[in-house]
Amino acid sequence: MLIRKTLGAAIAAAAILTSGCASIVGDSKYPVEVSSAPTGASFEITDKEGKVVHSGNTPSTITLKSGRGYFKGETYTLRFKKDGYPDKVATLDSSLSGWYWGNILFGGLIGMLIVDPATGAMYKLPEGVSADMGAPVAQASGQKDLQIVMIDSLSPEARAKLVLVK
Repeated sequence: MLIRKTLGAAIAAAAILTSGCASIVGDSKYPVEVSSAPTGASFEITDKEGKVVHSGNTPSTITLKSGRGYFKGETYTLRFKKDGYPDKVATLDSSLSGWYWGNILFGGLIGMLIVDPATGAMYKLPEGVSADMGAPVAQASGQKDLQIVMIDSLSPEARAKLVLVK
């Protein structure tokens, strides 16, 4: 009888410990590689609420949360800037983790309805995001800086080209 109770307790404990939820094998934070072509662009990451969560320069690997609340995945906006190039914007969306469906197979109703949605472990993020900055912005050629001079210092030819502005 004692062996039967011990065996039953061991089986129950094993069932509880192995009833899967994504938080056991998955995670709620993921490393994301941020890159650009060309490298050396500065970037800023904002979450769905518009709060800046990270800024840096490419290439970088950063850790981001995959969830933003109960049954809510996170979406990030990345803004890339580099002198001489047009600014670029990229979006990083979370998606449902395959491990989340392990809750069905292993009977983890608590994991499926409470733990994973609350911790964000039901979602995952892509491994990386990249921005192609495109071609450098063409600089205006032959453009000169503004110079202020006294009219007395101009040659007669330069004075002849002056136009009166009213």
